[in-house]
Amino acid sequence: MKTKFNIDTKAHNPKLGFKIHFLVFLLATPIIFLIWYLTDTTYPWPLWSTSAWAVGVLFHYLGVFVFRKNKI
Repeated sequence: MKTKFNIDTKAHNPKLGFKIHFLVFLLATPIIFLIWYLTDTTYPWPLWSTSAWAVGVLFHYLGVFVFRKNKI
């Protein structure tokens, strides 16, 4: 059975991409902190990954909603 992937640039939805990125961030962050809490709480290492990921989400938001180029 052959599978065809129809990748169309017009079908790309940047807002949906941001929503998925933000949802994964919101779901993964508590899991990361739970792993930290259950293993070794001497050093708060999740703060590094969470803050770096938050900056990535922020720039994704800015790229989609603030600095979006107007298409004709």
